[in-house]
Amino acid sequence: MQKKEEIQAQQPFAHWLNSVEGIGGAWARRLVAVFGTPEEVYRAGEKSLLAVVGSSRLEGLLKAQKNEVYETYESMARDNIAFIPYYHPDYPKRLLQIPDSPFGIYVKGRVLKDSERSVAIVGARNCSAYGRYVADAFARELAKEGVAVISGMAKGIDGVAQNGALAAGGRTYAVLGCGVDICYPASHERLYEEICRTGGVLSTYPPKTMPTPKHFPPRNRIISGLSDAVLVVEARQKSGTLITVDMALEQGREVYVVPGRITDRLSDGCNRLLLQGAGMALSPAQMIKELSETVWRSCPQEAQDGADSCIKGVAAGNTETEITAAEKFSGEEKALLSLLDFYPISMEQIYIMAQNEKLLCGLKLPQLMELLLKLIARGMVADEGGYYGLKKPI
Repeated sequence: MQKKEEIQAQQPFAHWLNSVEGIGGAWARRLVAVFGTPEEVYRAGEKSLLAVVGSSRLEGLLKAQKNEVYETYESMARDNIAFIPYYHPDYPKRLLQIPDSPFGIYVKGRVLKDSERSVAIVGARNCSAYGRYVADAFARELAKEGVAVISGMAKGIDGVAQNGALAAGGRTYAVLGCGVDICYPASHERLYEEICRTGGVLSTYPPKTMPTPKHFPPRNRIISGLSDAVLVVEARQKSGTLITVDMALEQGREVYVVPGRITDRLSDGCNRLLLQGAGMALSPAQMIKELSETVWRSCPQEAQDGADSCIKGVAAGNTETEITAAEKFSGEEKALLSLLDFYPISMEQIYIMAQNEKLLCGLKLPQLMELLLKLIARGMVADEGGYYGLKKPI
């Protein structure tokens, strides 16, 4: 099936085969290899199918052969959903190289090109303010360099990173644990629509497949499989994020980790990965430089649409761009900011700490609170329900 017309004619049957319950990617490819095309699988007799798949999978195939093929495919096409089987020229070559490669992927929007550099950013759903800031900062800088950001559009680190990439004018791809026609979580509807418009929403599950816990570990292999490297921002000791990391390592992908405090449970998984030899991500520039010297050593032949094909701005002497913001503060403001970090603390804790600061020890609680409110108004401090922490670095 090399000709474009032949591939197109087989699309309804390829979608049908991918939708057969109990037939995974490996069995679907085997059936096509034996019978020649997905349509021939659809029309194959009971004895022929039994000889290939055995009795345990035969029932599902025979039941599926009774389903209408063209109507469901045309309905999917009307919803601007494409199905790309493994033999299609648009099927990402990165996925052909991973264990348990999917038979095909559903796409709403566009699919990641082989020429695009890509990094997955993953982490905790219940992330900290620090994690949100770091995920956003890395995503923005990667996007500015023309690197596509891959994630799962989940709450927390995933969504923050993908919003950051879009805010920087970059491209991002979301891999879902449900059909691409379903926005999950529902609260990310705006993000979902923007990704469909500028990048792509992908899934191995047919449209109308609802999100269930069993769907998410398998989809993680697609997140890592589409990526040249995986960046972990925050992860607990027992975290679904670590499933993505395991799959990334199995696929031969580079894994980077943002280090965290040893007293922070959201960083337990990250620090454990560092102990096991994962790469340390200290800044976007450092990570981009290392990847450009290893994974991205040679520039792709075809440049990404709207982005440069080679790394820019990482020449010697300009590689250590820190995540900082230059601001002018009074002495008292600087002293107060020095007491804070990204982990929010109460006003009482701040007041106690201020007694040891020369410029602050003479201030009473109302005066200290007034100073803090000024910093909140300037966007430097976040108020999280009566707990205060840095909103951005100083």
